Amino acid sequence: MKFLTDIFNLIFYQPLFNFLVLLYEIIPGNDFGVVIILLTLFSKIILFPLNLKSIKSQRALSELEPRLKEIREKFKNDKKKIAEETFALYQEAKVNPFSGFLLIFIQLPILFALYKTFNSFVAGQGLEYLYSFVADPGEIKLNFLMINLARPNFFLAVLSAFLQFWQTKIQGVKIKTEARGFHQDFSRMLQKQMLYFFPFFTFLVLLKMPSAIALYLITSTIISIGQTIYVQKTGIKQN
Repeated sequence: MKFLTDIFNLIFYQPLFNFLVLLYEIIPGNDFGVVIILLTLFSKIILFPLNLKSIKSQRALSELEPRLKEIREKFKNDKKKIAEETFALYQEAKVNPFSGFLLIFIQLPILFALYKTFNSFVAGQGLEYLYSFVADPGEIKLNFLMINLARPNFFLAVLSAFLQFWQTKIQGVKIKTEARGFHQDFSRMLQKQMLYFFPFFTFLVLLKMPSAIALYLITSTIISIGQTIYVQKTGIKQN
């Protein structure tokens, strides 16, 4: 376990800790909310190829729905055949229905590292992880406008959950109540989780976490919504 912790600190926590300290020292006014927004922009730039692929995949899935419905109606008494034909259609269209979850899992280490970093800032710890070329920042004020980013914030939690719900809606995820069979039930359950459960779960989690995490998620979701609208307007297709 110690080995995994050391790897996590080396790859995620220490670089993030130092990057945030550097930004905090550079930005006029030492506004930590601006630091988080800049961090989010930087991470979205790095993850842009994966995020764009996920958006295009969701768009392609929405466009495939008429053909999926035909498969369900044609083989409604053969669940195995429905699964085979659906899988074949996904392969033909080069669509991965789980690409959105892949992006979420990739961002989880960043969120964990961000959470640990803020805990370190609140407790005045973590200075031993500073690189030699990064100066000791002294006291770091965890504020953004009138918000204390070290504490949970109900408004930011609600806003984050709403934006996540909106993002899922504009990506074309809909609940198909007419679906039948195991594959369709599983698909419907997955869609419900994306549309309702994850935003609600996000809200509950953020009520117990520093609002810095909420600000990160809000900024990230707004950027993702903008990217989704761009893909929809420009008509970029799945490769």
